[in-house]
Amino acid sequence: MGPGIMTRTVSIASLMETSGVKFGTSGARGLVRAMTDEVCFAYTSAFLQYLESQGRLGPHSRVALAGDLRSSTGRILAAVTHAVVQRGHEPVACGRIPSPAVALYGLDQRIPAIMVTGSHIPDDRNGIKFNSADGEILKADELGIRSQVVSLPDDFDSAGMLVAGAAVAGPPVDPAAARLFVRRWRDAFAPDALAGLRLGVYGHSAVGRDLLVEVYSALGADIVQLGYSGRFIPVDTEAIRQEDVDLAARWCPELGLDAIVSTDGDSDRPLISDEHGRWLRGDVAGILCAQYLKADVVVAPISCNTALEASGAFARVIRTRIGSPYVIEAMMNAVQEGGRRVVGYEANGGFLTASALAPEGRELARLPTRDAMLVHLGILRRAVVENKAVSALLAQLPPRYTASDRLQEFPTELSHRRLADLQRGGAIAMEAAFPESFGKVRGIDTLDGLRVTFANGDIVHLRASGNAPELRCYTESASDERARALNAETLRVLESWR
Repeated sequence: MGPGIMTRTVSIASLMETSGVKFGTSGARGLVRAMTDEVCFAYTSAFLQYLESQGRLGPHSRVALAGDLRSSTGRILAAVTHAVVQRGHEPVACGRIPSPAVALYGLDQRIPAIMVTGSHIPDDRNGIKFNSADGEILKADELGIRSQVVSLPDDFDSAGMLVAGAAVAGPPVDPAAARLFVRRWRDAFAPDALAGLRLGVYGHSAVGRDLLVEVYSALGADIVQLGYSGRFIPVDTEAIRQEDVDLAARWCPELGLDAIVSTDGDSDRPLISDEHGRWLRGDVAGILCAQYLKADVVVAPISCNTALEASGAFARVIRTRIGSPYVIEAMMNAVQEGGRRVVGYEANGGFLTASALAPEGRELARLPTRDAMLVHLGILRRAVVENKAVSALLAQLPPRYTASDRLQEFPTELSHRRLADLQRGGAIAMEAAFPESFGKVRGIDTLDGLRVTFANGDIVHLRASGNAPELRCYTESASDERARALNAETLRVLESWR
């Protein structure tokens, strides 16, 4: 049976309320059981319909599709493919490749790109990430997609799943997107760019693990593959699991590694360790990479380490709300205002570029979406050029240290209510809520969540996650031990809020 007849319509705004699958500028995310074929079809149709209504997607256009290694990704990709065909477009199957790889291919081909991924969240959840031909969807696009009313075919059963024989056959995988991504790095760096380095590639279930090995081997590194897994492992670069801390600390001395590199599930956020197996914080890795790129404008969310400003390395620093759409919009504005080498990064380590750069005298095209490999390469290349260990590069930065963690299964509504109560109470309420050892409150920033600066320079930043039922806590201090202690003590306070 081919595509069915359109039998009813659904409002995306109402679907957001009834499905349990949230939709925003990070795309759609939810529990796998809630992400029925019908829900995934509807969100994909709304995205395409919105682009069509804006004149940004013509009839019979190509649409690039890719996915991560989760157990549910294949089924969801089939539903997304069904929606693309029903809208009269041609799906291009790019395979299981990183989010930045399919986004780059979309930018190169001037076509939309859709990635099925839940990023770092557990395997019982998944998501769909949407990119227009210009890059990630932004806040204005989100509003436009939410306002769509889409038609649904009679291809779904009462549980919202495609009935037998209804799904269209997807095309064979086209390796062009993966090859373009590999060529990006091989063209931008000399074949001996990483010569002399012995690198561990911690693959776990990251979709880009094999491409990391291919690229870094091609650039001269001696590669040791580590920890590949056949089941999905939810590696969060902002809240690194203790087992990953322990593994890295053991691997580096045992195997004589100069560093370990890894990514989250969809390989847009980096992990990189020093020679001792100590993972770098994403917001510190971002500073080192921005220095390598000789950026003149750096955009970063408010939660990122303040060593960015204290380093004095950049002509202009712009702070935004948390989320890549805010970073991208600020970067675009900075380019319009005359910035020549404009970059951005997030606390999770994802690095974005709004300008074409030439760090090695070879052009590296802009990629205004999170990319893990640029952070790896920027730091490792500095280590080679400066003949320094990664830990020595870190030691050159001002002594500001960050820690982050989160309370999982913490209802979003409860997070917002508790933070609003604390904000209304001001400094007096905050000093009462936190242990006396935190000291007096010096300043409060509500740009995104609640960021409290204490008299001694310590920072506690609380924020409800935008894509999971989690309450996140970021802390910053003059020592790593103090930052971690602040974080642990704050989480104990937050736990009492349940």
